[in-house]
Amino acid sequence: MQKTLVISSKHNVMRISVLLLIALFFHFNVNAQSDEQKKLYETIARLDSIFFHAYNTCDLKTQAEYFSDSIEFYHDRTGLDTSKSHIMENTKKYICGKIRRELVKGSLEVSPLPGYGAVELGSHMFHNNQDKTHVPRPSKFLIIWKNTNGNWKITRVISLH
Repeated sequence: MQKTLVISSKHNVMRISVLLLIALFFHFNVNAQSDEQKKLYETIARLDSIFFHAYNTCDLKTQAEYFSDSIEFYHDRTGLDTSKSHIMENTKKYICGKIRRELVKGSLEVSPLPGYGAVELGSHMFHNNQDKTHVPRPSKFLIIWKNTNGNWKITRVISLH
């Protein structure tokens, strides 16, 4: 009888040890993922800030550097545009000095795309600098960023107003 209790106790200790090891593994794995997720979020938030600062100040050179040559820009009003030069021409013609983009605070979400880069999702508002009576309203956007050896490029944009 005592032998059975000893075996049972050893078995329980082993079970508890295995469960503790599993719990520690998940704890460290979740923390590692949290750190990676936080770093990715900070990276994309910084890229968004740089890109849209260039957008707001009509720095076409910087904007063009962030767009991939294979850009796909989906706009709910104008449709699909796959020409980087056309996108830049339209930005110069319709945006420069006329429109200012503002990210809605707290709306930015970033998700990893393993082996590719990241998805940025959020809301922003566009202020019309020429029409002071215009009241901006939040609209949704989605940007897909491709990371090639630390070089981030915008490959897809979906802009919804």
